[in-house]
Amino acid sequence: MEENALTAPLTAEQEEAYSLIEEWFVHTGTQIFVLCGYAGTGKTYLLDAAVRRLGLVAGESAVFVTPTGKASSVLIRSGTPASTIHSLIYVREEDIEVNEDGEVISERFLRFVKRESISKEIRLIVVDETSMVSDETLRDLLSFGVKCLFCGDPAQLPPVGGSNTLLSMPCFTLTQIVRQEEHNPIVRLAQMARAGEFIGYGEYGKGVAVVPRRELREEERRELFLRADQVIVGTNRTRNLINARMRAYNGISPEAKLPLDGEKVICTLNNWSRALDKAENFHLVNGIIGTCSYVREDLDGLGRLDFKPDFMEERVRSLPFDTGIFLGENYNHRYGEKACLLENDIMVHENNYEMLRRFKVKREDTINRFEFAYAVTCHKAQGSEYDFVVVVDESRLFENGREWLYTAVTRAKKKLLILR
Repeated sequence: MEENALTAPLTAEQEEAYSLIEEWFVHTGTQIFVLCGYAGTGKTYLLDAAVRRLGLVAGESAVFVTPTGKASSVLIRSGTPASTIHSLIYVREEDIEVNEDGEVISERFLRFVKRESISKEIRLIVVDETSMVSDETLRDLLSFGVKCLFCGDPAQLPPVGGSNTLLSMPCFTLTQIVRQEEHNPIVRLAQMARAGEFIGYGEYGKGVAVVPRRELREEERRELFLRADQVIVGTNRTRNLINARMRAYNGISPEAKLPLDGEKVICTLNNWSRALDKAENFHLVNGIIGTCSYVREDLDGLGRLDFKPDFMEERVRSLPFDTGIFLGENYNHRYGEKACLLENDIMVHENNYEMLRRFKVKREDTINRFEFAYAVTCHKAQGSEYDFVVVVDESRLFENGREWLYTAVTRAKKKLLILR
């Protein structure tokens, strides 16, 4: 939301929603309130206003959480302190082996268990992007007995391989477009997609257009793709084709199979044991996009790289990763396998005639998975926002094509180009 958002009055519909939230929080014993809101209805602003009006402090008595770090970053950029649900309610438990210097050399057993308790100061948990939260995580969250305000957009794609029933039972749904978004062409296209209306070719406002895919000249395609903050597609086949094309646009030889410094990659496998920040609020999980550097190939189908998530300033050093998807067509290592970091240990025989070099395990790291991310599928883009998005419209290939296109369109903040 733009101009004077922090001082803008609530709309009549938002006031109605707030009255219900206040009644629920102050006067009832019900633990759950579900607030739904479509794109452009000012849901995020209402949440911030509700917390202030209830006399709560964001980040202290009221905590904002999301299912992923990239979703949290959207709130953080708007000025709302946020973290992941995982960091709030789970704690890491491990059985480790250390050497004589106290260094960890093996994580033989690692799991995340639900905390026994959370801060007693927390009176309200605000859960954004609820559509991406599994029912299992929801049960764990509710077990702490703290009131939870669940928020989400019911028109978006459901989570892959999971379920979420909350958004099908809203206490209130925001449907009216707020004044600041009335003339936003991206919001207009989102409304059309949600309603299942056909979105024809043409310009819909400054920086927003739908154009025939085949009519773009190669030089036009190159310029648009290089300017885009993110390309969103439907199928893995299209994703692979565009990623290869984008590397060529950037002057990278097809012989350079592994990522080069500065290339855009996405994590494709959850690794909750690897924190992205010192406070351990965010972890290296499926869907995190960023840039890589210092990429080098090791033995046994492994490599190492440094990774900087696109929503953070910190860089994670020396991550082991599976090179199989880059050098071949499949990954080399199964889920949960470990890579050993070896350390030279040179032994000199007493008579100085022999020298023995041996290696010992310094530590073990979970093997990570990455792929190129110039183009990503719509599911991988969920929870993120980008200034300029190019959508390769493949919604016709999906049974829930309406939700697919709506989700893709609403990833854009300022500019949007749909290729069909």
